[in-house]
Order: sequence, then C-alpha cells, then structure tokens
Amino acid sequence: DDDDDIPQLSSHTLAALQEFYLEQQQREGMKTSQEFNQYSIGSIEEDWQLSQFWYSDETASCLAKEAVVAAGEGGRIACVSAPSVYQKLKEQDGKDFSVYILEYDRRFSVYGEEFIFYDYNQPLNLPENLLPHSFDIVIADPPYLSEECLQKTAETIKYLTKGKILLCTGAVMEEQAAKHLGVKICKFIPKHSRNLANEFRCYVNYASGLD
Repeated sequence: DDDDDIPQLSSHTLAALQEFYLEQQQREGMKTSQEFNQYSIGSIEEDWQLSQFWYSDETASCLAKEAVVAAGEGGRIACVSAPSVYQKLKEQDGKDFSVYILEYDRRFSVYGEEFIFYDYNQPLNLPENLLPHSFDIVIADPPYLSEECLQKTAETIKYLTKGKILLCTGAVMEEQAAKHLGVKICKFIPKHSRNLANEFRCYVNYASGLD
C-alpha cells in the first residue's frame, strides 16, 4: 500500500496540533484587530534560539519608568538588546523623551527608524547618526551570560551613554559588571514572563529608584 510510508499522527498529537493552530489563528486575529498594540510585550514572540526572554509586564513597566526619570525631560534612551523595555516606553505616548532599540532580531525593524540592527560581536558597528555619548541613559540586557558578551556589549554602552547605565543580567555576572561598567547591583529583582533558571539582577552606576 502506498500509504504505508506516510507517518500517521496519534489522536493525542492531532488534538495538540489542532489546539496549536487554533491558538495561532486567535493570535493572528488579535493582531489584525483594532485593539492590538504593536508595542505590547508579546506582540513579537520570544525566539529562544536567539536567547530571547521577555520581561514580565510589571518588570518592563518598572524599568521603563526608571529610564524616563533617569533620562529627564527631553531625554534620549537607548535600549540595547532590551526590546520589552522599548515596547513599554513606546506605550507611553505623549511623554517627552525619545528612544531607540538596538537589536539583532530584524523582526523589530517594524518599529521603523528607531530600530538599529545590532550585533554585539561588532560593538562599534553603528550608524553615523548614533553619535558618541548622545544618550542620557542606556538600558542593556546582553543576550548571553558570558564575560565576552558583556565586555563587547559594554563597549557599545560606553560609546552611547552620557554617563547613566542600567544593566540587566545574571547575578553571576556581578563581578564582571563592576569590572567592565562600574555598575553596582540593585535591590530590585527583575522577573521574566517565563521563569528562568538563572537568577537575574539589575545594576546601575547612578542613584536610581531601583533600591
């Protein structure tokens, strides 16, 4: 029989697949509805292969508020590999600040001119319009918990910032964060929408509201 070589799905697998397609259709329906906000967390789904883990809504809101206060009136904010903070900042229409997102994932190019393609392996390969020391605060979340990744991302951060740095990375990186960026750990503990095995912390080099 020619059908013998065709893999057959079990009823359980088939039901799970149908459920997945239904959820996918619902998500697509939400995206086309008027209520959909392209800046809401989850509008672009996590890609674990790119080591992406979105913050919880509460954490993203807290970090966004901190950035606005730290940047000051008319301030400029750079989000380096921290798209969920960028999305929260963009929800705050009418606020007097500007924000850019530096991100490897080109799906975020939907955000137009505020999106800048960024590869931490080439930390200073940045557009000419990103002038040195032109941002009031830089928020960064290096994608990997390695000193190499932190060190290279630190080059980008130090190039962009006028002085203020808000770093989010693993607790195990505390010593390297101090070494490369002169930042200290905060009391505030960031949470992710999916629980991570690694303990995450925030680090700053200024008097912040995160303590």
